[in-house]
Amino acid sequence: MKRKLVISIAILFSLFIYVLPVAAEERQIEDEIMYEIMVDRYSNGDFNNDAEVDVDDPTAYQGGDFRGIIDQLDNLAQIGMTTIVLSPIMANMEDGFHGYWVEDFTEIDPQFGTFEELDELLDEAHERDIKIVLELVTNYLPEDHSIALDPERADWILPEEVTGPDWTERVVQLNQNNPDVQDYLIDAASFWLDETEIDGLSLHAVDQSSIDFLNRLTTELKESHPDKYLLGDVLDEEADIAEIMASTSLDAIDNYQVGKMISDIFSLPDQSPVEIYEVLEEMDDFQSILLIDDKYSKRFSQKFSENGRNTVTAWKLALTYMYTTPGTPLILQGTEVGMYGETAEDSQRIVPLNRGDQDLTEFHERISSLRTEFPSLRRGDFELVDESDSYAVFKRTYEGETMYIGINNGSKSSYIDVTDVGPDMLFRGYIEDNLARQNPEDNYRIGIPRESVEVYQLMDDVGLNWTLIIMVATILFGFVFVVIYLSKKQKERERAEANQGLRK
Repeated sequence: MKRKLVISIAILFSLFIYVLPVAAEERQIEDEIMYEIMVDRYSNGDFNNDAEVDVDDPTAYQGGDFRGIIDQLDNLAQIGMTTIVLSPIMANMEDGFHGYWVEDFTEIDPQFGTFEELDELLDEAHERDIKIVLELVTNYLPEDHSIALDPERADWILPEEVTGPDWTERVVQLNQNNPDVQDYLIDAASFWLDETEIDGLSLHAVDQSSIDFLNRLTTELKESHPDKYLLGDVLDEEADIAEIMASTSLDAIDNYQVGKMISDIFSLPDQSPVEIYEVLEEMDDFQSILLIDDKYSKRFSQKFSENGRNTVTAWKLALTYMYTTPGTPLILQGTEVGMYGETAEDSQRIVPLNRGDQDLTEFHERISSLRTEFPSLRRGDFELVDESDSYAVFKRTYEGETMYIGINNGSKSSYIDVTDVGPDMLFRGYIEDNLARQNPEDNYRIGIPRESVEVYQLMDDVGLNWTLIIMVATILFGFVFVVIYLSKKQKERERAEANQGLRK
């Protein structure tokens, strides 16, 4: 009986799924939800490659590897990640866990795995429709690299002292205006695009690069690999990213200015999200990568917890803004478990993957599903409808689809009346299942509680959807009928077996 019941349920479920509309289109950079991984500090899946690991030394390798990432792919897919950005995986000098002391641009650091394991990671990710982008260092070499020590190639190295994060203390900067250096770096980039199935490159510290070199590099790579992503990683938060985008063929670039505003605004209540909107409006000529956390600064979870704010509340507000505003969201590893970090050392520790908040995980799933389901949340026009103190309602439209996003960062419940919508419409909420219909004043009141969010779809108010109700009712009736029928047959069979036993 159980087997027949399972088969019947499967058939009914398949029929139900079949009648639902399914939209498919080729993903572009604006459709992605990115997840940044520092390979050594993510997850240790293979202890056999831990030759240089010292978990008691925060400046040494900690054991993260390709196997650890493979083991987490299902979880990343579950929370909606569509692209993974890996820190540099090339063979590094001793203790180069971060990947920025590249010794050999065409080899993999043995602490992370092998080419075979990289291929497996790529295959497994692609099976889950997840892309893999690889960070590439184009500005620096370790100070004891053979090139840096070669007097015949002294013109490959700039004389200026390099300043920045701790790892810059042991590097020299390449002279990217030297044609030989340009060829060397373009060959390195082409190697990974030609010899592996990676889906693109994230060019490290583009703000430190020669614009002319970046133009040549990105132009040539786009000509040879037009379908691969080229992203711009930024080291200096104050860099002029608009100039870089205007002069190169990058698909998107880190936007620290907007990311810092998102972090600052939502780490405290009663701060208006409209301030972020106004800054982003001035940057609508290029695709921003929206990142609320980075590897070197105090994490968002640390900031809002110090202000006494609840983890799920703060992340709901921040993620909703990131996932519904123009740009490509980039989530730093550990965000999904609300990882804390006061310093770079804290932020770069191995991710405590088994300590997440279930409510936060569920919200990640919901908000990413909405971004995927509704194209207007990724590609549509974006405008401010109205604001009231720290509550704002935004509107996105794309190819006839209209969505409204309500974000209340205030400590009081609030509402906004939407007046530019025709009669007989319905605002259908997908976060908290709110509804808003036309009121006697002929407008639509969008009200939500304090420190909460809602994402609405604007649709015709046709009352009850009897077609859907009848369809669902028919399926449920069929299901109940099958269960009753099979149960009745089972009882008849049991009675017959019992009677046969008595006759014997």
